[in-house]
Amino acid sequence: MTMKYVAYGSNMDMDRMKERKINFTSRQFGKLLGYKLVSSKKAKGGEFAFANIITSENDFVEGALYEFPDSEITLLDQKEGYPFHYDKTIVKLLDNTGNQIEAKTDVVQANKIKQGLLPQKNI
Repeated sequence: MTMKYVAYGSNMDMDRMKERKINFTSRQFGKLLGYKLVSSKKAKGGEFAFANIITSENDFVEGALYEFPDSEITLLDQKEGYPFHYDKTIVKLLDNTGNQIEAKTDVVQANKIKQGLLPQKNI
């Protein structure tokens, strides 16, 4: 079986997903309706935040829609800290042809959120 997974933030980078050994069979643009991208996941190693999504009726998040074998979600979960940092949710998004698709994504758990932090600067 294959899974459809919506990535936002750094997981949109296909090289990052390849480094994480996610053997995706497709990757395309997706527009996640009714959500907003925020930097609110407190990093363990400093006063900066990673990306998160929150519901926001009139907004949208651009993301990457990956398709990969169901069994490989475990690899991604280990890197992302699921189930201790994120919860899984089903979302609806528009693919690059305007079709509505259901897919899984990760949303930061409330106890891992800290407001007012900025994203990590790339060096």
